[in-house]
Amino acid sequence: MELTVSDLAVGRGGVPVLAGLSFVLRPGAALVLRGPNGAGKTTLLRTVAGLQEPMAGTVRGAEDRVAYAAHADGLKAALSVAENLAFWASVFGQSDIEAALQAYDLAHLRHRRAGALSAGQKRRLGLARMSVTGRAIWVLDEPTVSLDAASVTLFADAVRAHLGDGGMALIATHIDLGLDADVLDVAPFRAAAGAMASVDEVFL
Repeated sequence: MELTVSDLAVGRGGVPVLAGLSFVLRPGAALVLRGPNGAGKTTLLRTVAGLQEPMAGTVRGAEDRVAYAAHADGLKAALSVAENLAFWASVFGQSDIEAALQAYDLAHLRHRRAGALSAGQKRRLGLARMSVTGRAIWVLDEPTVSLDAASVTLFADAVRAHLGDGGMALIATHIDLGLDADVLDVAPFRAAAGAMASVDEVFL
């Protein structure tokens, strides 16, 4: 089942940021979002992930199928690497964490507390959460922050494996991951403030 975004408008604090945006993401495909800082990529990703309502338009095919990773790694510092992954797997009704440990070169760190990891190791563990969710659609906001070149390669390989299994990925990133992916520049979809009616709830 594909992810379909139709004539979408998104905003922050009731102020429109992007408008008139449409795309289709099919199983096995990735879409990379580009655009300057503040252009609305994060707001778009949060909307697709269901964390905020669109100001206009529709998102179809995302219901209970999205795993979202933003700038925070979502780790519990007192738990070990393996315990963190087991926790997130259980949240999504899954149990297998071994593939994720291997994919992100974390197997030798499985018993180390997350709080004792380096910034890059924490980021790898945070991204490994995606692999234990069982969700078809990965929505990722600047996933390579704090990663060295070798770790970026591990992440890109994990995305390729996900796509190879029929998954989908929507990624905001400024770097070339070497993926066979379409690129969407959000800059042409910038909305003028006040162009649409504001929403009641203020989103950060």
